[in-house]
Amino acid sequence: MNGGAVIAAWRAHLADNRRRSPHTVRAYVAAAERLVAAGGLEDWAAVARTEAHGLRAHLAARRAEGLGNASTARELSALKAFIAFARQQSGDPEPAAPRLRGPRIKKGLPRPVTPDEAVNLTELVDTLAADDWIGARDRAVLLLMYGSGLRIAEALSLTGRDAILGEVLQVTGKGGKQRVVPILPITRAAVAEYARLCKWPLAPDEPLFRGAKGGPLAPAMVQRTMAQARRALGLPETATPHALRHSFATHLLSAGADLRSLQELLGHASLGSTQIYTRVDAASLLENYRNAHPRAERG
Repeated sequence: MNGGAVIAAWRAHLADNRRRSPHTVRAYVAAAERLVAAGGLEDWAAVARTEAHGLRAHLAARRAEGLGNASTARELSALKAFIAFARQQSGDPEPAAPRLRGPRIKKGLPRPVTPDEAVNLTELVDTLAADDWIGARDRAVLLLMYGSGLRIAEALSLTGRDAILGEVLQVTGKGGKQRVVPILPITRAAVAEYARLCKWPLAPDEPLFRGAKGGPLAPAMVQRTMAQARRALGLPETATPHALRHSFATHLLSAGADLRSLQELLGHASLGSTQIYTRVDAASLLENYRNAHPRAERG
């Protein structure tokens, strides 16, 4: 096997086995290609021998080329996944990525995650998971929160009968209040893929989302998974699972949704709870103005 064959196998694994999006496949393959070329790595054993110090040196060279903190964090995640896969291919009984922390990211003001950040988070949790079915589960849960504005408890309250979703879903929120939320095609596909891969039987009246041992998935596990992914991507601590629900609301408001419709979609008892998003959106608009307008700092 040569370096080209290693890259081809990595691409096939991402696209066919892990079913990553074309964007993720391109980014992860490009990162692997750079590492293989820089180190002259010609087979899985050579890639598997890459340790933290070698990875650190490689990323330092990339930083010298002008790579920013967030991009470096993303590349580190891609290379860790590549090296872990190489160790698996080399017969390592406990294949793990080198232990290396990503760059520190300067914390900004609390804000919802952007659409690109949300996509990166949902794809990364899938890649970071120990098993394919767990990765598919985590991606499906996050997409329900970002794409439909569900709370964690609402997403985890779904049962096996929800494994095949339609264009809308009726959920029961706080105080037993029911509402109907939209389900995006990408979310329907993600939930269906999780149901296909799940190693536990999904009876109609049993929880849809399961923990590693088959019990109901705990909210703390979703929070831990999100924390792992946001650190890998260099996102602030404000990028919590609940922030995905905030992002759902803020992005809809930016696209022209009225407050009453947003109130219904979020399941808020009062319009006052929904009006906070007008302030969030205004703050975001002002920050963008200050960053972009040539006369913004001149008063």
